Amino acid sequence: MARALRLAERGLSTTQPNPRVGCVIERDGEIIGEGWHQRAGEPHAEVFALRAAGERARGATAYVTLEPCSHHGRTPPCADALIEAGIVRVVTASEDPNPKVVGAGLGRLRDAGMAVEQGLMRDAARELNRGFFSRFERGRPWVRVKLAMSLDGRTALANGESKWITGEAARADVQRWRARSSAILTGAGTARVDDPRLTVRLPRLEPLSHRERRRVAPSAQCWGEGSTGDNTTTEPSPGPSGHHGAVGHGPRPYREGEGKSFKPLRVVLDARLDALPPGAHLLDSSAPTLALHSPDAKPVDDHYARVELAAAECDAKGRFDLDAVLKLLAARGVNELQVEAGPTLCGALLDADLVDELLLYVAPVLLGDSARPLLGLPPLASMADRRDWRVVDRRAIGQDQRLLLRP
Repeated sequence: MARALRLAERGLSTTQPNPRVGCVIERDGEIIGEGWHQRAGEPHAEVFALRAAGERARGATAYVTLEPCSHHGRTPPCADALIEAGIVRVVTASEDPNPKVVGAGLGRLRDAGMAVEQGLMRDAARELNRGFFSRFERGRPWVRVKLAMSLDGRTALANGESKWITGEAARADVQRWRARSSAILTGAGTARVDDPRLTVRLPRLEPLSHRERRRVAPSAQCWGEGSTGDNTTTEPSPGPSGHHGAVGHGPRPYREGEGKSFKPLRVVLDARLDALPPGAHLLDSSAPTLALHSPDAKPVDDHYARVELAAAECDAKGRFDLDAVLKLLAARGVNELQVEAGPTLCGALLDADLVDELLLYVAPVLLGDSARPLLGLPPLASMADRRDWRVVDRRAIGQDQRLLLRP
C-alpha cells in the first residue's frame, strides 16, 4: 500500500478535480502491475495497473488507495474492471466520500465473491486527498492560507513595498504548493496593488536523486495524525513507515504527472468589479480566472469579458459571505484552495474559523514598526480567548523558515 500511495502522489498536481489514486497488483509476493490516475477523464489507477499485469492479474490481489468506483462517469467503473480481470482480493486504504461511490464499489466486489479488506494506511490516504474529502464531507474546499513575514511579523513597508521579503528558494517553494491546489484566491486590494499572476511557474517538478533522498533526516516523519510538531529539517520529509516521498505535509520528491500540470483556477473577490485594470495579469490567458462580485455589481469596462463572472453573497458594505464563497467553489470542483491575499481577507477567514492550515514563511529580516502587519484580527479580551495552532512541519527553505500549522 505504501507503494500505491507513492504512485498516487505522482498525480499531485494533475488529477483535479478527481482524487489522487494509486494501485498495485500483487501475486505470490511479486508486483506484477501498477498505475496511478493521471488526469480527469483518463483511465483510473486500477485500469493502468491491470493493463500492466495482463493475464497474470487473474487470481491476484489489488492494493488501491481509494475505494474503486462503481458508476459510469467519464470512464467505466473500476470495480467492474477488477472483477473482469479475475482479481480475487482487494485491499483499500480509504473509502470514497463521493455519494455516487461510497460503499457501492466495495459492495459490488463482495457480491462478485472477492475478499475485501479496508483501512490499510487510511490516515495517509486521507491526508493525500484531504481536499477531496473536505469537499464531499464538509461541502467546502480544504483552505490553506499562505503568508510571508519578517522576524517582527510584518509583510510590507508602510508604502506597500514587499518585493521581496523571502528569498528565491522560498518563492520557488510556494510554486510547488500552488501546483497541488485546485484554485488560488486573492482579494480586490491585493489584485489592485500587487497585480499578481497567481500562476504555477514550475514547468516540471523532478524527483530527487537517490543520493539526495538518502540525506533526508530519518526522524523527520511529519505526516498524518501523530505528528509531534517537533520536525526540523532542510530536506523533504519521509512519509508513511519511513518511505521517502510518500504522503506527508508538503511537496516532496515526486515526479509531477506525465505531462502538463493542472492550471489552478485564479479567483478574485471583486465585489464592485473594479479591481482589475485592462492590463492586469489576472486578465491574461495563462490560467482561467473567476471574479466573484456582489449580485448588483456591473463591470466597469468590457475587459472583464476576458474572465468568468459569478455573483456571491455580500453584506451592505460589500463584504463577502466567506462560507458561501467556499461552498460556491466546492460546487465547482475545487478540492484544495490556496489563499494568497492581504491581512484583511486572511484575517477574516481566520476569524470565521475557515482556515485548515497556515503555510507561513519567516524571513530573517526586520521591517520596523511602521511596516504593515501580517493579519487583521479583532482584539482579544483575555489570553483565554487566544487561538492555538500546532506546528506539523518546520523546515529551512534557503535562509527562510517554513512553518506548516493546523488548528
